[in-house]
Amino acid sequence: MLVIKNLATGYGYLQVIDDVSLNLSEGEVVALLGGNGAWKTTTIRSIMGVLPPWNGEVLFSGQPIHHLKTPAIVSLGLSYVPEGKSIFPKMTVLENLELAVNSPEAKTLKSKTLKEVFSLFPRLSEGSKQKQLAGTLSGGEQRMLVIARGLMARPRLLLLDEPSLGLAPQLVQDVFTVIEKIHQQGMSIFLVEQNVHLALQLASRGYVLEHGRIVLAGKGNELIEMEHIKQAYLGM
Repeated sequence: MLVIKNLATGYGYLQVIDDVSLNLSEGEVVALLGGNGAWKTTTIRSIMGVLPPWNGEVLFSGQPIHHLKTPAIVSLGLSYVPEGKSIFPKMTVLENLELAVNSPEAKTLKSKTLKEVFSLFPRLSEGSKQKQLAGTLSGGEQRMLVIARGLMARPRLLLLDEPSLGLAPQLVQDVFTVIEKIHQQGMSIFLVEQNVHLALQLASRGYVLEHGRIVLAGKGNELIEMEHIKQAYLGM
């Protein structure tokens, strides 16, 4: 479904991603792991055309997309959920969700998708919550809203960038429980995450990025047993 071949990119004259190759099949959860400074977010931004690749290829369902602008990539069925609380604080919860309804399919199925999203995130529909300004939500609720907005586009592939970032431990577990439910409903997910333990429990396969290069790759249950992973990311 997603194939990245020898991807390279950077900022100005500084190259930070070098010869990155990975793939994701339909229905999979694939994790891109690494610590701060690994350039994980840069990788996902390059896939989405936010930071155009310098070299290499990005293919989605066999179609090259590395030469396309972000709106065109989104229209093919990729939905990017950025890290942090990337909401519009002075708009309501419902208005934030409706912003992602752009394609003909998403518009036709908007009511159905809203029901599905509120089923996954019931806290976003409690009482008058839909009419509440997004900026007044708790940190955890804002993170849920960002993920919910990504689903409103009816994507074929959901790209999640650090969904656990800045959340309390219980909220992190809640968010990962929802991600698992989304996957069980058939969604393909590319997960960029620092929480290696939770990510590898969920992902069928994973790649480890260090200093802009892939240094390890394998099945989730294999990676979590590797000595390098235990020492560098799990504190074992």
